Amino acid sequence: MSEKLKIGISIGDVNGIGLEVIIKTLADNRILDYCTPIVYGHTKVASFHRRTVHVHDLNFNIITSADQANPKRANLINCWEEDVKLELGQATETGGKYAFLSLEQATNDLVSGAIDALVTAPINKDNIQSENFNFPGHTEYLQQRAGSPEVLMFLVSDTLRVGVVTGHIPVAKVAESISVEKILAKLVLMNTSLKQDFWIRKPKIAVLGLNPHAGDNGLIGQEEKEIIIPALEEARSQDILALGPYPADGFFANGSYLQFDAVLAMYHDQGLIPFKQISFESGVNYTAGLSFVRTSPDHGTAYDIAGKNKASETSFREALFQAIHIVKNRRETAVLNENPLAFTKLARDRD
Repeated sequence: MSEKLKIGISIGDVNGIGLEVIIKTLADNRILDYCTPIVYGHTKVASFHRRTVHVHDLNFNIITSADQANPKRANLINCWEEDVKLELGQATETGGKYAFLSLEQATNDLVSGAIDALVTAPINKDNIQSENFNFPGHTEYLQQRAGSPEVLMFLVSDTLRVGVVTGHIPVAKVAESISVEKILAKLVLMNTSLKQDFWIRKPKIAVLGLNPHAGDNGLIGQEEKEIIIPALEEARSQDILALGPYPADGFFANGSYLQFDAVLAMYHDQGLIPFKQISFESGVNYTAGLSFVRTSPDHGTAYDIAGKNKASETSFREALFQAIHIVKNRRETAVLNENPLAFTKLARDRD
C-alpha cells in the first residue's frame, strides 16, 4: 500500500488553463512524495506555458513510455512531433486536436494498466469533436473506453458530494430522460462508490425532485410521484438508504445537504450550480462506475484568463490527490474483502 502510484495527466485544450494549473501543481516538489506524475503532451507546449506562469524551476523528465517514469521527477510523454500554433484564450480546431491526442494516449495507458489513474485537464466539448471523438465530454468517452454500461458524474469535495441522473443533455430532454430504472442505476453506482471509493460504511443519500417544490404532490408535475418516489422505494428495498425527493432550492439554502453523505440531482445544473458555489475551487469531478479511476478539476478551459497567470491550481491539485486516495481505497477494499473481519474493523475505525 506504500507504493507510489503513477498518475497520468492529460493536458486538455492547449489554449486554455489546463497546462497552467498542471504546471503550478507540479512545481511543488512535495507532490512527488505522493505519486509519480506523467503528463501527456509536448515539451515545447509545456515550455511555452511554463514561461507564461513564470515557473522556471520545473523541468520535465522526457520519456517515451510510462514504464520509464522517474519517481523523483515530473515526467512528460510527447504525444506528437510537429510544432503547434498556440492561441491562448481562443477556441480553435488546433486546441481540440491536441487535447484529443493527449487524452487518447493517456487513456490507452490507463486501460492497459501502465498508469494507475488519470487526471484530465479541461477540454472544449465543441472543438474536440472529430471522427475519433464524438462524445458530449470526457465522461462519455471514458465510459466507452472502459466498456461500462453505466457511469455516474460525481462531483466531490470535503463538504459536499453531488451526482447527476442526466449529464450533458439539453434541459428540454431532461424530463423524458429520467426513469425509475435510470435513477435506481445511479443510486446503485453512488452507493457502491461511497463504500468502495470513499470508505463510507452506511451511506445516506439525498435525492432531489425534478420540479419546483418537488412537484407539490403532483400540482407542479407528476415525475416525483410516478418516477422518483418509486425509484427510492426500490432502492431502499435493495438496502440503499436514499431519502427524498427534496426541493432543490431549500435543500441547499438551509444546509440540509450537510446531513447526507451525497446528493443525487436530476440534471446537470441542478447539482453543479450549488456544488460549485459551495465547494468553490476545491471541487473535483470524479467518474464513478469505471473499472479505472479518473478525476478532473471542476472548472472549464477558462479562456478568459488563459495565459494571464490568474488560474488557481487548487481544484486540479485536489483532483490529483483524490485520484490517489480512491486508487488506494479501492486496493485496500480488494485486499480486505479477503478478510471480512479485518475489513469491518478498519471501516469502523475510519467512521
